[in-house]
Amino acid sequence: MKLKTLSAFALTSVMALTGAAAWAEDTIKIGVSYPTPTHAWAAGMNWHAEQAEKRLEALYPDIDLVLINSPDPSAQASALEDLVSVHQIDALVVLPFESEPLTDPVLNVKKSGALITVVDRGLSQPGIEDIYVAGNNPELGRVSAVYMKGRLKDGDNIVVLRGIPTIIDNERFDAFMAEIEGSGINVLDHKHANWNRDDGFEVMQDFLSRFPDIDAVWAQDDDIAIGVVAALKQAGRDGDGMFVVGGAGMKETIKGIMEGNELVPVDVLYPPSMIATAMDVTVAAFKSNGPVAGRYILGATLITQENAASFYFPDSPF
Repeated sequence: MKLKTLSAFALTSVMALTGAAAWAEDTIKIGVSYPTPTHAWAAGMNWHAEQAEKRLEALYPDIDLVLINSPDPSAQASALEDLVSVHQIDALVVLPFESEPLTDPVLNVKKSGALITVVDRGLSQPGIEDIYVAGNNPELGRVSAVYMKGRLKDGDNIVVLRGIPTIIDNERFDAFMAEIEGSGINVLDHKHANWNRDDGFEVMQDFLSRFPDIDAVWAQDDDIAIGVVAALKQAGRDGDGMFVVGGAGMKETIKGIMEGNELVPVDVLYPPSMIATAMDVTVAAFKSNGPVAGRYILGATLITQENAASFYFPDSPF
């Protein structure tokens, strides 16, 4: 199997039947590279990737998935070199540790002839990837705001806990504020809580000390929301009708929604399974009889008691 043939194949509109037979004769090696999990969402991503590996290799005996996680950008760049030189991969699924330092290493993999699928964090140079798979950050903010507008009335007060100061956070926050604008709902303040439970606790403590009347909290992230709930309980304000909206799809949050948790009644999905989705799409580039190249932006579903069971994975760490 010639690697240089692969990129052209991935973009071909229809795969000839004779071509399909040729691909089936050889093992197709797909490298999957992502950061070593350092927080709950990333641990869930790792779990879903491992589940996808088992499922896809069982379904397609000629598919060999090589999963590697790396603790920093330099280690990930070295891992990409090994995937080409040692494993001789035909395709790469990569969630870059950081965009800038991983752009050239991914470009070098591209030059080897491999199909490139980039997940979540885009590269600093456009056009390297054949496939892009990511969550919908603006939609996460918008869906959260739409839910709050449906629950609150003109004159009600909310506070906002943001993530880490990044483009992702800006996209979520800007979309949320644009949707809230004109609703009559007052945003009392917003502060970064860095997608962290302890920071969420401290920021919410500050909000509670300054604002005696808060009707709802947009925490944006389930880890932040855990800190918010802890602060509310410590202050004895968890039973005054206030509610919290987080995001991502943490299993503890989903379980609470299934059980009718009134304090955290809904969640907004930012799929920890997105790298597994990227693996599916990449395999489809070899197994489908149609084109798969392009951008796949996953939905930011509002998770309610009615649909929560579909998003509950009890064996996942997240």
